[in-house]
Amino acid sequence: MFTGIIEEIGTIESVKKGASSAVLRIQALKIMDDIHLGDSIAVNGVCLTVTTISTAGFASDVMHETMNRSSLGSLRMGSPVNLERAMPATGRFGGHIVSGHIDGTGTILNIQRDDNAIWYKIKTPLPVLRYIIEKGSIAIDGISLTVANVYKDSFDVSIIPHTALFTTLAKRRVGDLVNLENDCIGKYVERLMGKETQSNNITAEFLAQNGF
Repeated sequence: MFTGIIEEIGTIESVKKGASSAVLRIQALKIMDDIHLGDSIAVNGVCLTVTTISTAGFASDVMHETMNRSSLGSLRMGSPVNLERAMPATGRFGGHIVSGHIDGTGTILNIQRDDNAIWYKIKTPLPVLRYIIEKGSIAIDGISLTVANVYKDSFDVSIIPHTALFTTLAKRRVGDLVNLENDCIGKYVERLMGKETQSNNITAEFLAQNGF
C-alpha cells in the first residue's frame, strides 16, 4: 500500500533485459535508510519487490505482465524515477490509497504553465478513462494528483512548484508515456454493482428512480 507521496527521485543504474522481462538496478539515497530484501517499492507508480541491496541502491525484477502494462520497458540507464516505500501502519495518508498496480498508461498531449502551476493534458484509453472523475484522485507515475477536467479521451491535472521540484513530472515532455492508476474505490463499486445486477436485477436506472 502506498500514498502517492514521492519520497525521492532515483536514477536507473542499469537495465538488464531478458526475452520478455528485465532486472532494474536503481540508485537511491534517502530510502536506503530503511530498506530490506522483499520490501515493496513503487517505481514510477509500479510496485516492485527489492531483490538485492547495495550501498548505492537496490535491484528489482520486472515480469512480462508489468512490462506490457507500464512504461517501465522504456527506461534506460540514467532515467530518473519516482520512488516511494510502502506506507507503514503508523504512517499518514498524505495522498490517497495507491496499490502500485497500474491500470494502464497515458500520453502527455500538452503542457502549459499558469503562473506558479503547470497543467498537463493526458490522453488515455477509455478502459482507464472511465474511472477518472473530476476532482477525483489519480496516480501519475506514482504521484497522487487531483483531476481537474475530464474530456472524451483525455484529462487534465495541475501541479504546484513543490511537486515539480520533488518528482519527475516536471521533466516530462509532450509525447511521453506515463503510468496511470485509478482510485481503487470506483473499480470495486463497479464490480460489486455488476454482481448485484446479475443476482437482484439492480440497475443504475433502478437506483436513480429510488433516490440513489
